[in-house]
Formats: sequence, C-alpha cells, structure tokens
Amino acid sequence: MRPHRAALALVTAAATALTLAPTAGAAAGAGNATSSTTGRLLVTLKAPDGARTLRAAGATIAGTGVEVAGPVADALRLVTVRPVAGLGMQAAATALRALPQVESVEVERRARLRFVPDDPALTTLETAPRTPPGVPVQWWVAGENLPALWDVTRGSGARVAVIDTGADSTHPELAGKIAQGIDNDATAGAGGAGNDEIGHGTHVASIACANAGNGAGITGAGLGCKVIVIKSDLSDSSIAMSIKQAVDAGADSINMSFGTDGSQAAATPIVNAIDYAVNRGVILVAAAADEPTEEQGDPSNVLQPTGSGSDITQGKGLSVTSADYGGARSPFAGLGSQVSIAAYGSFSTDAGPRGILAAFPTNTADLERPTFTSTGCGCRATFGGDNRYAYIQGTSMAAPMVAAVAALIRDLNPGLSARQVIQIMKQTATRPAGTEWTPDLGWGIVNGGNAAALARTIDATPPRTSVRSSTPKVVRGSSVTLRFNRVDEHPAKVVASGFKSLYVYRSTNGRKAVKIGSTTKSTFKVSIRRGSRYSFYTRGLDKAGNRETAPSRADVSIRGAAR
Repeated sequence: MRPHRAALALVTAAATALTLAPTAGAAAGAGNATSSTTGRLLVTLKAPDGARTLRAAGATIAGTGVEVAGPVADALRLVTVRPVAGLGMQAAATALRALPQVESVEVERRARLRFVPDDPALTTLETAPRTPPGVPVQWWVAGENLPALWDVTRGSGARVAVIDTGADSTHPELAGKIAQGIDNDATAGAGGAGNDEIGHGTHVASIACANAGNGAGITGAGLGCKVIVIKSDLSDSSIAMSIKQAVDAGADSINMSFGTDGSQAAATPIVNAIDYAVNRGVILVAAAADEPTEEQGDPSNVLQPTGSGSDITQGKGLSVTSADYGGARSPFAGLGSQVSIAAYGSFSTDAGPRGILAAFPTNTADLERPTFTSTGCGCRATFGGDNRYAYIQGTSMAAPMVAAVAALIRDLNPGLSARQVIQIMKQTATRPAGTEWTPDLGWGIVNGGNAAALARTIDATPPRTSVRSSTPKVVRGSSVTLRFNRVDEHPAKVVASGFKSLYVYRSTNGRKAVKIGSTTKSTFKVSIRRGSRYSFYTRGLDKAGNRETAPSRADVSIRGAAR
C-alpha cells in the first residue's frame, strides 16, 4: 500500500451539543466564534423534506431569527445556520429546538490539522530521480500514520535506548535529546558514547528521536522522546550488559539494529538479559536480517523464535523487517516465521532516494570509507545547507521507527505490559485487506495512530481506595460505618473503564486480615465487639478487571469500648 503523499491529515470533523451560556445582545457571527467553532449551528431535521420546508421559509428560518449560512443537504437532513445580529447562540438554538421539524441542534466545530512539526523534511519534496510527484523527503512519517500518534501523545516522557555505535552528541538533531550516554565499546581507540566513528548509530538514533519542531532538518518517529545512547562493540558480553543498563536507565524500549547470522544459538547472557528486560516491562526491538533469508539471527530470533511469528500472542519483542515505499517487503530484507512486523527501510530499487534520510556524524564516518565497505556508502547528503545527513537503507533504519512508536505507546499508557504493547502494535499494523500475518511483512507495517487509538481504550491501571481516617478510634456502640475514598486511576489520555466494587478487609486482635464483604457504595457498616481491636483496609476493582494491591499497612485502626 502506497503511503499518503503528504504528512498532513485532517482530524475527523465533529459536532458537540450546545452548552453555551446565553449571550443576549451579542452578535453571533464568525467574528465571535472560538478557535474551534465556526459561529454556526448544525440543524438536523427529523425528515429530509423538512429541509425543503425550512428553506422555503426564506432567509430567516421559520421566524427563529437565524439565516442559512452554509451547506443544506436533504440526504443528510442538514441545514447550516447562523443567528442574525442581536440574537445569541443559546436563544437561537432554543428557538430552533422548538420547531416540530427539528431533531437536534449542535454547535458546528472546525477541524484542525493533525499536529505536524515544522521540520522541513516533512514537507520538502524529494528530488531524487524518478521519485513520484508530491513525495516529501520524510515520506515514511505519513505512511506509518505518525501524525495521528503525535496528536495523542508527543512522547515527552518516552525513553528509547539505542544500542549501537554511539551517536554524535554535537549534531543539532540530537542536541538536548540524549538522556544518558553509556560506553560499552572496548575497541582500542574508540571514543565515548557521544562519538560515532562508524556513522550507523547516529543515523539510527535520529530516526528514533531527532529534534522535532525546531524548523530544521528531520523529525524523529518518537517526536519528543529522549534517547539513551549505549555504545557497544557488539560482543556478546557488551550486548548483554548494554541491555541490562538500558533497562536500569529507565528505557521504555530498546532498539538493536544489529544481528548475527544465526548459525549458532544466542549466548546465554544475551538471552538472560532479554528476559531481564521483558520481566521489567521494557519493549525490545531488533532488526531482521539485511538479506532475504528466513534466519534472522540473534537477537531478532530470540525476540520472535522460529515458527512463532504468525501467533500474535508469542514472542518476547519485535523482530522488524523492511518495507519499501510501495508497501512491499524490501528485496534485501529478511522474511519468514521469525518476523514480527515491518517498517519503512527503503524507497525503491529503481527509483527515488537511496534510503532513509537521517542524521550523520560531523566526522568522516567509517561507512563512507572504501576500507569499511567495498566502495564506501556514498550516502552522505546535504539537506537545508547542512551536510551532516545521509541516505541509508536497511532493516536497521526500520527498527528504530518501531522502537520509537513502542516507547510512545508505553508513555501514553504506562500500565500496559511489554507483551500488551507488542500485541497492540501487531494488531494495529497496516496490512493488505483480508490478511493477517504474512512471511513478507509479519503483521504488517507499523501504524502509530492505530496503535495509540487502541492503547487509549485499554485501562490497565488499578483503582485506588482507602478507609477515611475520620473513623473514630474508640467505638462505643456495637457497629461502625466505614467511609471510603475511591478513585478510578488512569493516565490522562486513557479512557477509564469505571469503578466496579470495593472489598473490605478486617484484622481482629492482630490476626491476619480477611475479606469481610464488598460494596459499590461509599460506606460500609461493620459489627464491633467491646474490648476487641480492629484494623481495616480496602482493595478496589475496576470494570476492566484491574485489582488494587493490598496496602503495606491498614488504613484505620479502632477498638471497641471496654466493658
């Protein structure tokens, strides 16, 4: 499937019920509309012929003091009107609702453009030979529906760890974006994590988290995310240690754009490090092979073992293959049952740019040297007058797009487990109609907007309850009424499932607390014996099945009055 030709997309237009306060004496034209409204009312009629009836009434509809000021569509039962001068919106709506032909009256709202940063690569047209007209340099942003993701979350709290060859910390695309640098490269002469002699790590890190909205260069897939740069010599011990350090540094996702040939099983320390990350809720992402083979090598084949790709519930992470501009697997990319998902890693074999544009080190990179590759990559490019960019293709470029989306989904809904995030991304990926998993693209091409829309509906956060401390310390009667605080906790942009019930636990005379009942109300009456000591706590349950854990100590302690 070909991606959209531009990075902009319109939000679906919506209408809202009128709740405005009366504005008698105020003119209700376009001049007094708010930034999200038009100053007009949407009138929906009970029957299509009602529109014709109202139109026939002339400029002022049926004496209500409004005039036709926009589309009238019989098939939609729609008449768009505006109050005339001197009539407020509330008064006009009231008059319209009194008409027998009218079903509803709503404020008309104006759609807004999806949030898209002002980085020129999003709108500057690609000039490479035989590129189709209208294709921007960062064409893959729209193809992966990232503006819809950014509309939900900017990812300011997201952290993507990039285990790679380091990253040029002086590059403008990474200025202020590196949360932490860790050097695990024991190679003689290698600089620290802020130096990238090879060039690969800078490119990968910027695809994930390049500076967005600064009016220059590119934007990263993760928009506001920060990157944890971990420089590795890619030895087994270095990789294992890097994974653990990324977890300990607070990474939401870890990108690994490297791999072996798969001729030997992954080293035990790497498997243990992967399990360490999974058990702590970190999403692991690895690039599939950069050749059309069904063996992706490790760590990719550990994240998605042989034969498991087509089972959406299986896998410890995401093994990412590369798709091209047309939506097919890139000819050079891995395929088969070890593939989880795809992202864009190339344009075309015979047209357009020679890869994905992203940041490149200031220094001459080893990738450019004939001693490192047979001819040197020839990949350095100048964009906006700055030559610190490069066009490179590969599964290495596809993986950080996925890692960035995963980090934003985690930032949006922190209660989700790593496995839930992985499954959401598989479930919402873009794939040909009527298909699910395929050997070429796995579950399809990552779709950030779809993933965010689904993640918002999953309430994974338990409610919070407590017994109010105003309960008397000494109870003189034979019963006491406990009063509760209860909140259905949920992240700001996640839809709460709603509070279901509250369970009351009681300890008597120091013994182990036991559940004594449940309630949907804010109070609960319990019996008290004279001379006995009691302590109480509660546990809440929401409609999504999230259960509050027991507190470390009781909320309230009381005793029955002495005999």
